[in-house]
Order: sequence, then structure tokens, then C-alpha cells
Amino acid sequence: MKIAIIGTGGVGGYFGGKLVKAGYDVTFLARGEHLKALQTEGLKVKSIQGDFEVRDFRAMDQISDMGSPDLTMVCVKAWQIKEIREDLKTLADSGSMILPLQNGVMAAEELMEAIDRASIIGGLCRIISMIEAPGVINHIGVNPTIIFGEIDGRQTQRVKDIQEVLTTAGIESKLTNNIQAELWKKFMVICTSALLGITKATYGEIRELPETRKLMIDLVTEIYHLSQKIGVNIEPDFVEKTVSFIDTFPHDSTSSLTRDVWEGKPSEIEYQNGTVVKLGEKYGVDTPINRFVYQCVLPMELKARHKK
Repeated sequence: MKIAIIGTGGVGGYFGGKLVKAGYDVTFLARGEHLKALQTEGLKVKSIQGDFEVRDFRAMDQISDMGSPDLTMVCVKAWQIKEIREDLKTLADSGSMILPLQNGVMAAEELMEAIDRASIIGGLCRIISMIEAPGVINHIGVNPTIIFGEIDGRQTQRVKDIQEVLTTAGIESKLTNNIQAELWKKFMVICTSALLGITKATYGEIRELPETRKLMIDLVTEIYHLSQKIGVNIEPDFVEKTVSFIDTFPHDSTSSLTRDVWEGKPSEIEYQNGTVVKLGEKYGVDTPINRFVYQCVLPMELKARHKK
């Protein structure tokens, strides 16, 4: 199977690297110094589960040069989907399956505005990783997992084929018949990222202080209530499960959104707490904690995008 990795950051670099290591034909999309390092020195992955390096791959900066991959894993930031979906359409039209792994719950819907629904497979991933230096990915937390499935819940041969590829590459995966529920379950976790951003705290610090721990739990609870109003099938004790999951994160870990806010970069705030606020308004669900967090980040976000 030929595989295109669109975006070679913490997500695309780690999972793409594992696929290359397993012998698959992989092409990475990257840019700048990171692209140069990939082309000249290969990809180095530092991981709590074991370091490795790979060189037998292609790396480029144009989707139009990526040929006709069988599978396209979209690993860019959520807000970049709209920027590249017309280019992704050319890959989909050539027969490629499009598997988005963005944070949030909007990626597949935004892709469908330009790409035939039949080409898109719902997906998400769990991993804490980042670009440490050009050509170097550092995986620092969470067992790397890809969860995916047909948007309509069918168990098709193509999703079984993808799972076989992931298993062969040593990537833990879960094939689900309810990808929407899985997306919302992750959504409940990642929306705590902006709380870290405005408190300048790590996951360990935020969960150990009673006041911020309560804020975190209330934020997650609002999203759970919103999911139930929308009709997403999530078990009643999932808030407690979410908090327990966050309690397993390394003490000094953060998230990509948190780091973007701290570093003055454009973030996914509109696709996380911003989406909670907008959907809350649409469905008549009050989300005061998410609204407060979103509004606190918004001035920094606008400044970052103006600077960009």
C-alpha cells in the first residue's frame, strides 16, 4: 500500500515513521528546515517506547507532486484543513482513501465540502508528541493509537485493510462502527488544552491543584452534556474516565494547542473550545467554563494570526 502523510509533525512524523520502518512506501509532506532535514538526514523518532530512525522514504512540499497514494493520512492542524482540501481532492479523485487525524469533531465535515464523502474515512489518534528539532520527532506520552472507521459505521474491506497495515507497522489501532462517539470522547480530553494555555500550567499542575482540577472537570462535564443533547452515544461515566485518563499523563506534559498559545502561534482554539461554544449556542446548552477559556485565548489567537 502506498501511503501519503500530509503534515510531518508530532502525529504524522511518528505514525509515518513507523510505517516506513515496517517497509511501506511512504511519502511525507513537510516544509522549511524540517523538510530539508528529512530529505538529507532522514527521520529520527525519539519515543518512550523505543527510539528509531528511517531514511527509505520521499519528502516534498507539494501535495500535487505526491502521485496516487492508496491511503492519505491527513495530519495537519485542524484549521489547515480548509487550506488544503482542494489539493486533497486531487488525491481522492485518483482513488486515495482520505483519513483525517485532526483534533476536534469538524475535520470530516469540512473535507466533505470539497471531497466526495465516499473517499473519506473518519479518524483520530491518541499521542503526545512534537517536533523537537528539524527531522526529529519526540513522543513523550500516551500509548500511540489510531481509532478509525467508516462514517456510516459499516465494516468494509478497505478499513480492514487499513487496520492490517497499521498492525503490521506495530501501530495500535481500533476499528470502530461509531467514529462520531470516539471523536467526541477525544474532544472531551483535548478541550482541556486551552485551560493549560491560560493558566501556564502542565497537566500535572492543573490536575493537582483542587481549584484548577474542578475547572477541568467542569469543562469536560459541559462537553459531555452537549454531546448528549446532540445525540452522541457516550456512556454516562465517561467524564470520570476522561479525568482518570488525564491523570495518567506525564506530570510535565502539555498539548500542541497549549504550546502554540504559549509560543504565540496560531492554534486550534476555534476547533476546540470555540466549537463547544458555537455548538452550545446552536443546541441550547450552557457552556460557561468553555466560553471563559475560549474568550481568554481569543485575544492571543488574533494577535498570533495577525503576526502570521
